[in-house]
Amino acid sequence: MTQVRTRFAPSPTGFIHLGNIRSALYPWAFARANQGVFILRIEDTDVERSSQEAVDVIVEGMKWLGLDHDEGPFFQMQRMDRYKAVLKDMLDKGLAYPCYMSTQELDALRERQMANKEKPRYDGTWRPEPGKTLPPIPEGVQPVIRFKNPIGGSVVWEDKVKGRIEISNDELDDLVIARPDGTPTYNFCVVVDDMDMGITHVIRGDDHVNNTPRQINILRAMGMEPPVYAHLPTVLNEQGEKMSKRHGAKAVTQYRDEGYLADAVVNYLARLGWSHGDDEIFSRQQLIEWFNLDHLGKSAGQFDEAKLRWVAQQHMKMADDQLLASLVREQFSRRGVTLPAVLQSGDTLPAMCGLFKDRCSTTVELADWLSMYVGDVAPSADELAAQLNDANKPALAALASRLETVAWEKGAINQAIKDTMGEFGLKMPQVAIPVRLLVCGRAQTPSVDAVLALFERDVVLQRLKKIA
Repeated sequence: MTQVRTRFAPSPTGFIHLGNIRSALYPWAFARANQGVFILRIEDTDVERSSQEAVDVIVEGMKWLGLDHDEGPFFQMQRMDRYKAVLKDMLDKGLAYPCYMSTQELDALRERQMANKEKPRYDGTWRPEPGKTLPPIPEGVQPVIRFKNPIGGSVVWEDKVKGRIEISNDELDDLVIARPDGTPTYNFCVVVDDMDMGITHVIRGDDHVNNTPRQINILRAMGMEPPVYAHLPTVLNEQGEKMSKRHGAKAVTQYRDEGYLADAVVNYLARLGWSHGDDEIFSRQQLIEWFNLDHLGKSAGQFDEAKLRWVAQQHMKMADDQLLASLVREQFSRRGVTLPAVLQSGDTLPAMCGLFKDRCSTTVELADWLSMYVGDVAPSADELAAQLNDANKPALAALASRLETVAWEKGAINQAIKDTMGEFGLKMPQVAIPVRLLVCGRAQTPSVDAVLALFERDVVLQRLKKIA
């Protein structure tokens, strides 16, 4: 059986957003599911619009999401000699020919065709045929190179998303495969790359469907069988427009900076055009085990931030506490916050992450929660005034005294709170809410004994004693 070889071939002309990176996720998952090879290829022939910055974001975004490539990155601009060698070979074999029709002549031809209600297309003036006399070569004109497209018949392929597609060869004119300066065109470079890299499956956006029949014809002319094609429907934004920078899409790396877990984004993206039954939440390993091309969706996927946050929340709950601790340290570092020595290593920060992660969708939110352990808190004066009264102030002072001597762990702290409630005839909220406000700076937290146990005793006592 032939080894599966897939590729992701972005053009570095703008930053990469979630809609683009899905075209990396599926070929990556398919290669991994089939013990295949995943190749990264940068299609940078649009020299004016390509930038190193865009390349960096592609590589960085893929690295963050764990979409590791086995070969590459290959850059098309570094393969020009190869393309020119193939062009020469095609000219030598009569598979391509020079065309001297000027842009003005081409425009005039198109205008005539449109006036006659015909489809505008190149008419084959310079196409060599047996017994045909070509026009005299004009002086000082650099020709384009055109591919000799087959006449008659049709191009047919079974698309893994769209089903059977058939295009008549009479619909296709002779494609320009090299410009007057000799530089090859996009459709030609793609074919040579796919051929040289032994690509078996092309999984890409359906904006490429129109290129496919031309690419198949060039491949076949060179004696190659075309790969399997799967053309993915577009990803739409929340307004139902095609996702793009112009329509407010964010760079993939921004989701990293906003504290989303990479596995959550991979899970969410996978479901934007592929399914495994009704499974909504799955691990990266499950995605690899389940992924195939038979369950790709036929309709456009629509991005939904609320759904992404829900998926992210489920992954936060499942995440390893040590992993979360390292990500939270990064978040604090980004904020310029130096963590106390006790949180630099050891089990304290992971334990804090374990306690609060159920309430969060991102590590930014988790860092916000844990800031109570890292710096001073400022409870709302109005909330304090509403919660502190003559009945519970003495109880809080008594609790502080008890907490000075108890074993510093959840069970003993819980007992100290219960003993204080019993002594003063108070209910849990009358003690717990003011304690939370004073110590944590907020009225809502997980179980108060568990939260307090993760503080240093001195910090809790100092904050409780601020009620005077």
